[in-house]
Amino acid sequence: MKRLAHHPLFWPLVTLVLILLVNASLNPGFWTLQWRDGHLYGSLIDILNRSAALMLVALGMTLVIATRGIDISVGAIVAISASVAALMVGGTLVIHNGVASHVSRFPMPAAIGCALAVALACGLWNGLLVARLGLQPIIATLILMVAGRGIAQLVTNGQIVTVYYEPFFYIGNGYLAGLPFALFIALAVFLIMQLAVKRTALGLFIQAIGINPAAARLAGVRERLITICVYAFCGLTAGAAGLIVSSNVKSADGNNAGSLMELDAILAVTLGGTLLTGGRFSLAGSMLGALIIQALTSTIYSIGVPPEINLVVKAAVVFVVMLMQSAEFRQAVRGWTVRPAQQGGVA
Repeated sequence: MKRLAHHPLFWPLVTLVLILLVNASLNPGFWTLQWRDGHLYGSLIDILNRSAALMLVALGMTLVIATRGIDISVGAIVAISASVAALMVGGTLVIHNGVASHVSRFPMPAAIGCALAVALACGLWNGLLVARLGLQPIIATLILMVAGRGIAQLVTNGQIVTVYYEPFFYIGNGYLAGLPFALFIALAVFLIMQLAVKRTALGLFIQAIGINPAAARLAGVRERLITICVYAFCGLTAGAAGLIVSSNVKSADGNNAGSLMELDAILAVTLGGTLLTGGRFSLAGSMLGALIIQALTSTIYSIGVPPEINLVVKAAVVFVVMLMQSAEFRQAVRGWTVRPAQQGGVA
């Protein structure tokens, strides 16, 4: 058991199970799954579906944090990607042979490709500012965090763009083999990343950069190129999350889409065991972290916590979870409990 407790995924798994158990105690039908209309329904399915976008953003953020960086612009990139996709897809009403239907303004693959390309360009911009100009990551990404919202609102002309084209809804609301299609997107990205960092030298290079960038550069690691690629990939995953978000709500709001998602992504990554100081990282842990955040949100809503204090409750729970994961804190608690016992024995 002691060896199991030292596994990097042990505490994230324990945290997720505890939150689910609390949720189940408050909602008697929490574990119930129903098969209707060719797919599964239930609270667990809702959590999986709503966490897919955060999983994608957290996966990209994991690599950025592993290189001793941070990207607080991902929420704005989500908004930009969602706005571009929604504007290009839209849904023009046409009547053919007396039948009214909505068609996309541009071919949907082109709209998706453009949205992802814009998101990739945003991530590339962040990477160039960090790796080439030497700006601090939080300052470099703060620029796009602020400007990105303005860009998204310029794209949508300050309006909420509604999408009427039904095939686009499948990205965020469709089901495959009974499970949410968005979850398969997140799993596919996770598997590709896992193969890249485990089956190639990329994972070692990222860890080396996070531990000591100068030493990695002297060892022949192309530190600047990898850093640029990591930020670009983070932008790409945020763009994919933007597609899911806009498809899920069937619209795009440049002002609110992806709001505070950067904070949730950072929390998910740290809950999963990735060090903010760089080096050690866990993609599977970030996936679990995203599930923890969404399950916690669902629990807060189940309790009936007023909206004005739900962020306080969320922050308090995350704080406790982080203390549980801290080896230094557990060692300190062990010292506090052992010391009185030793003193009692001497007396």
